[in-house]
Amino acid sequence: MKKAALHNLGCKVNAYETEAMQEMLEKAGYEIVPFKEGADLYVINTCTVTNIADRKSRQMLHRARKMNPDAVVVAAGCYVQAKEKEIQVDDCIDIVLGNNKKQNLIEALEEYERTHNADCNVTENEKNAKDQENDRRAEIKMEEIGKTKEYENLHLTKPGDHTRAYIKVQDGCNQFCTYCIIPYARGRVRSRSMEDVLDEVRTLADNGYKEVVLTGIHLSSYGIDFDKEYHLLELIRAVHEIDGIERIRLGSLEPGIITEEFAEGIAKLPKMCPHFHLSLQSGCDATLKRMNRRYTSSEYAEKCELLRKYFPNPALTTDVIVGFPGETEEEFKESYDFVDSIDFYETHIFKYSRREGTKAAVMPDQVDEQIKAKRSAQLIELGEKKRAAYEQSFRGKEVEVLVEEDLELNGKEVQIGHTKEYMKIALETNENLKNSIVKVQIGKDSQIIH
Repeated sequence: MKKAALHNLGCKVNAYETEAMQEMLEKAGYEIVPFKEGADLYVINTCTVTNIADRKSRQMLHRARKMNPDAVVVAAGCYVQAKEKEIQVDDCIDIVLGNNKKQNLIEALEEYERTHNADCNVTENEKNAKDQENDRRAEIKMEEIGKTKEYENLHLTKPGDHTRAYIKVQDGCNQFCTYCIIPYARGRVRSRSMEDVLDEVRTLADNGYKEVVLTGIHLSSYGIDFDKEYHLLELIRAVHEIDGIERIRLGSLEPGIITEEFAEGIAKLPKMCPHFHLSLQSGCDATLKRMNRRYTSSEYAEKCELLRKYFPNPALTTDVIVGFPGETEEEFKESYDFVDSIDFYETHIFKYSRREGTKAAVMPDQVDEQIKAKRSAQLIELGEKKRAAYEQSFRGKEVEVLVEEDLELNGKEVQIGHTKEYMKIALETNENLKNSIVKVQIGKDSQIIH
């Protein structure tokens, strides 16, 4: 039996796709092994959201080749889609699967094997001549992603996380924020049919999963390609009706999706988790405009208030970019003060990463890396204070925890799970509570950990 090792880089959508490819390999007879030496096949699902992601993608591809020079190395996903010319001359890669081509993994492997076996039957001189004739070593399966309207047909029945299942419902993005390479790597918005989503959720529920996380590259746009209307609320309501699913969580949302109708609608669903990740990127209106974010800071604040109107003490989390081209000290201070005023549970800070091919890459007044680092540190410190304050507000209160795994903590065996707000909780108990939802009192029979 051939051994396959997979490695994922990047977002939850990538993680879903990697798990789907793993299922495909298992069904094809491969044994799945850790990403170490000794595999016959290495599949790396790459990321290109930042320069660091590009570098990590290259490193993992070269690590795979080094671990077994005779293995087949498959490079899939966003990095190879965005860097097609570069990967053509990277001799550590055997097969390239661009976005929307991961569904063809088994077919690509079979084709590679047929070609490779044929090469083994030629003389060394013939082989050398053939190698010189080819411009690249890798077999490339890629399409012009910006023109495709087809949603990639991937499915999961048993994700790696044994209690929580991430469900990819949408791909692509039409926003074209000036800093972001993803629309070029992922293409335009393509939504998965609602019935297909529901079929997968039913299968996962039958297999014991109690929580699903609806995710996508631009989740808020779910269904816009069906009839130019947004259908995320309709999808959430349909998932809510499925027996066995006890929690519904949402991936990253754009502020524009939070309307009175949307907030009121999801608040009426008992399974809905009060945990909302609203992308901000900057609290300064001038910076938001240069980013092409399509809302103002005051409009963003209104969306947060809407969620707080319908949910008691929801966990609001966000992303913020520091050092965007042209960001002055005054603009950073405006952004900092805005973030301070919202009281997020968690704030994920990113230093602006210049991405070739985006409008921001050629903007004047690029910010020095040392200034980015300083601003990042300031916002990280603020974020830690806000997180601690939010968690403190739950001390002594009863919460519901979905128990997920065992862990040794400070020399003691504990069980770990998450609340609906996605606070990580440690329980001291001898009872096996895995994949069950239990009520605990914060500070008495449980504690918040990170």
